[in-house]
Amino acid sequence: MRSGPFEAGDKVLLIDPKGRKYLLTLRPQHQFSSHLGTIPHSDMIGREEGSVLRSSRGAAFAAFRPTFAEYALKMKRGAQVLYPKDIATVLIWGDIFPGTTVVEGGGGSGALTIALLQAVGEKGQVITYELREDFLRQARTNVEAFLGKVPHWMPKLKDIYEGIEETSVDRVILDVPEGWRAVRHAAQALRPGGLLLAFYPTVPQLQTMAAAIEDESLLVLQEVFETVHRPWRIQGLSVRPQLRMVAHTGFFMVARRMS
Repeated sequence: MRSGPFEAGDKVLLIDPKGRKYLLTLRPQHQFSSHLGTIPHSDMIGREEGSVLRSSRGAAFAAFRPTFAEYALKMKRGAQVLYPKDIATVLIWGDIFPGTTVVEGGGGSGALTIALLQAVGEKGQVITYELREDFLRQARTNVEAFLGKVPHWMPKLKDIYEGIEETSVDRVILDVPEGWRAVRHAAQALRPGGLLLAFYPTVPQLQTMAAAIEDESLLVLQEVFETVHRPWRIQGLSVRPQLRMVAHTGFFMVARRMS
């Protein structure tokens, strides 16, 4: 994501007086519209991040380039995306570092893919297996809208349940409904010491995956956990948790490849 004044084609996040957020792409002939009025895109082009713009009804909107977390929640979806808290967990517990080679099972709408690509850097590689062509198309659109063309990304319209073509990879990340069907493939694709990280929303999936890992002699299950995100509201002397929170979204499983 570049810096400097806004230009045509940039992604911009407008924030209204109540904190509601609107993601848009700047087009010189377009205008932003909400119940608080309109703002021509031409009024934003050439302005610096953090500028305050007035709508036709006098409402003040702050304009910023979206962070990755904001973009992931607002971008167009083909499939449900992981929440930013879950993506952050994948990057840390999956130990994704510059130069890593990652096989991603399930491309979805591309939110996790973007995070993986940023983490591995230009010397790393992300190989995404996605069975549905429409999901892969949407993921490509979202990835390129945020990062531009990414030469170290290899999207594949393939079923990861049928096998993983790569060998000696550093990490395999599974966000697919029946990941246990890919456990053997992941074990064979990983280098010794490599990590398998899987994400599941339900307990039956968790149990089935654990059994599959236990049956695979090349893998050892290391950790199972979940994360929650509880925001707080600070308004003067009123300091308390928000009434709504992102609690359980799924379980994480981390396994290592044995020699």
